[in-house]
Amino acid sequence: MKILMLSKALVVGAYQRKLEEMARLPDVDLRVLVPPSWKDPRGDLRLERAHVEGYDLRVTPIRLNGNFHLHTYPRLGAEIRDFRPDVVHIDEEPYNAATWQALWHARRAGAKTLFFSWQNIARRYPPPFSWGERWVLRHVDHAIMGTQSAADVWRAKGYTGPLTVIPQFGVDPVLFGPPEMPRSAEEPFTVGFAGRLVEEKGGADLLDALAQLPVPWRLRIAGDGPEKDALIAQAGRLGAADRLSFVALPSTEMPTYYRGLDALVIPSLTRPNWKEQFGRVIVEAMACGVPVVGSDSGAIPDVIGDAGRIVPEGDVAALAAALRDLAVSPDLRRDLGARGRDRVLGQFTQEQVAAQIVEVYRALVC
Repeated sequence: MKILMLSKALVVGAYQRKLEEMARLPDVDLRVLVPPSWKDPRGDLRLERAHVEGYDLRVTPIRLNGNFHLHTYPRLGAEIRDFRPDVVHIDEEPYNAATWQALWHARRAGAKTLFFSWQNIARRYPPPFSWGERWVLRHVDHAIMGTQSAADVWRAKGYTGPLTVIPQFGVDPVLFGPPEMPRSAEEPFTVGFAGRLVEEKGGADLLDALAQLPVPWRLRIAGDGPEKDALIAQAGRLGAADRLSFVALPSTEMPTYYRGLDALVIPSLTRPNWKEQFGRVIVEAMACGVPVVGSDSGAIPDVIGDAGRIVPEGDVAALAAALRDLAVSPDLRRDLGARGRDRVLGQFTQEQVAAQIVEVYRALVC
């Protein structure tokens, strides 16, 4: 079974572990096309070759790099004709030009097709994006949705074909594992926030909540963005400038970051055009045995389940109370950390995600 996957997301090295697990499965001949880099608000993400065993990871040129809707791949047709895949896995949303391009070439080559979507808000697009979206929904053979809320959106938008709900990526439970030694009780209560620093990610609420804690604390932020200066200024006003630090890490070093935390917080705030789609950092932190506190925005409660704490989005008092409980109770931190690890092992490993995706491929070609 020959599979061709097209994915700009797979320039991130940690995400490639799923591909090795897919390639281990019987009768899977996997070729993956990625651009040399992907430009997004975080910068120019260069390809990391971290997990490349057992499959063919190929770099292919990209046009309009960084344009989410209009980027395309000039050699994609030649790649499909050369490999002659049974299935073309288009790791893109159906309203993007790259999806239209891949679907058109795949259909000409007689390959089965699928797309992936996180979209959990029913956005309406002007032509030509709406035309392309409708064409994809009519002609694609299968859809994979990252969450049930995304599946509900695409059903409401008219997709009637088969679909399966599978997270885009899982977690390697060996790479993302608990620390060998527990954190010292002498250290301040250390909270992490990992993600882009924009208003809707709730960083300001997190700082206000931490300022209410009755114990020493510090906040380690793994990320950057336009809100960084505002957060630094806010910490200064709260008299906590020395408790805030920022780190910039490649994906392969994130396990070390999580192991240095007592809790990870995802205080996202829903907006008319956005709500949290999954929160990959949630499952990474849980795999490392770190308790997670999240708002009730989007898919966060579904991912955390009973393995952490959920608070109403925008409710600083509730967030402070949840953090206070964790700060004063090492036993609670250990219990939630163990629950989170068990939840990841049961639902969110790369091996499980890979097996589910390959089952979709098998159903398409049988």
